Amino acid sequence: MTAVDEAASITKTHLSLNVSDVNRSAAFYEAFFGVPAHKRRPGYANFDLSDPPLKFALQEHAHQVGVGSLSHLGLQVATSGQVQEAKARLESSGLVTFDETDTTCCYARQDKVWVHDPDGNAWEVYVLLDDMLDEDDHEDDPHAIRPNWGVPTVQDVSQAVPLKMQRQEKACCS
Repeated sequence: MTAVDEAASITKTHLSLNVSDVNRSAAFYEAFFGVPAHKRRPGYANFDLSDPPLKFALQEHAHQVGVGSLSHLGLQVATSGQVQEAKARLESSGLVTFDETDTTCCYARQDKVWVHDPDGNAWEVYVLLDDMLDEDDHEDDPHAIRPNWGVPTVQDVSQAVPLKMQRQEKACCS
């Protein structure tokens, strides 16, 4: 599959924000997008938009000094095979990846692969295996959601990108 073919097979872009009050934020985004939230759970809401094609999630977190509101970014794809193809492409470029297969987080069962950009922003490529929309079946499931929302961290951001892409530090005017 070429990069153009792979890009054409991406279902939606995913954006996840940390918010101080998920109910207040969900009400704002319902007005902003003009549609109700696709899924609401304690401390969590998401919007599954078709125009623009966007999976937009809100996670309730207490404000942390020095930490912005961006939780993570992602690309939702149609199949687990596409997740594996993305993993192979990322690793062949020298990127460090983190796999989660058949994992349950954000009230959905997923296969995913994670990678971090040069500034430490977390990106996931994922497929929904079960959207777990039936609230009664999953509300008390301790694996439905994780306290850290499942976003892996990178201790040394220089490990997140291949060496050939890292910025070379040079003294000014030398």
